[in-house]
Amino acid sequence: MNEKLILITNDDGVRAKGLSELIAVARQFARVVVVAPDGARSGQSNAITMTAPLYKRLLVQEQNLTVYECTGTPTDCVKMALNHILDRKPDVLLSGINHGSNSSVNVIYSGTMGAVLEGCSQEIPSVGFSLNDHSPEADFSAFRPYVSMFIERVMCQSLPQGVCLNINAPVGEIKGVRVCSQSKGHWVEEFDARQNPHGQPYYWMTGQFRNAEPDNTSTDEWALDNGYVSVVPTTCDLTHYASLAWLKNSGYEQIK
Repeated sequence: MNEKLILITNDDGVRAKGLSELIAVARQFARVVVVAPDGARSGQSNAITMTAPLYKRLLVQEQNLTVYECTGTPTDCVKMALNHILDRKPDVLLSGINHGSNSSVNVIYSGTMGAVLEGCSQEIPSVGFSLNDHSPEADFSAFRPYVSMFIERVMCQSLPQGVCLNINAPVGEIKGVRVCSQSKGHWVEEFDARQNPHGQPYYWMTGQFRNAEPDNTSTDEWALDNGYVSVVPTTCDLTHYASLAWLKNSGYEQIK
C-alpha cells in the first residue's frame, strides 16, 4: 500500500514562515512534497503562466520531505506538481498558511485559494489555511493545533467531491471553530493615486474591506472578528442553480 502523500503550496513564496509552519504540521501525517512559488504571488487567484517558460528547482530532499520552488503562480505550482514531479495524485493538497485573511470576497483574489480550487478541480481533497496577520513574522502558535486537527480530519474523512475548504484564523487566542458562509462585502478606495517626479500619475493598490453584514453571526467575517476559526466549504462550480429556471422563464433561450 502506498504511503500517504500531501502536496503543499502557497502564495507567499517558498521561504515564507507560514509555509514552514504548515510543512512542520503536515509531516506528522504523511510524506510531504512542496512546490511553491519562488517569491510572493499574492492576489494571483487562479492565474496560470502562458506567455513565459516555467522553471523549477529542487531545494530540499530529505526523509519524508521534498521541496521545490517554481517561477510560476500557485496554480502553476499545482499543475507542475501533478504533471512533472509527483508519480501519483496526492491524498491531500494543502495551501498556506497565508499571511493575511482570505475570508469573504477575498477568496476570489487569493492565490492561496486559487491553488486549492485547482486541486479541487482535479478531485483532490484540498484545504487552504490563512491567518489574519500580514506580518512576515506572524505568530502561528495558537493556530497550529487547529491546523493539525483539520489535516487529520480531512486525511481520515476526505471531503465531498467538488468541495474544498477555506479556513481562516484570527490573531491571538482562539475560542473555537465555526462552520460558516462567506460574508458579503467588497473593497472600497482601492487605489492610492500619486505622481512621479515627472508629474505622471501612478497608483498603489490599497483600500479597505467593507463588510455588508457585520451582524450576521453565520459568516466567516463574524467568526474572525469574534475570535473563532472560520471554515467555509467552497466549490469550483460557480453556477447559481436557483437562477436557471428564472433565466429560462425569462426568455433567454429564445434569443436568436
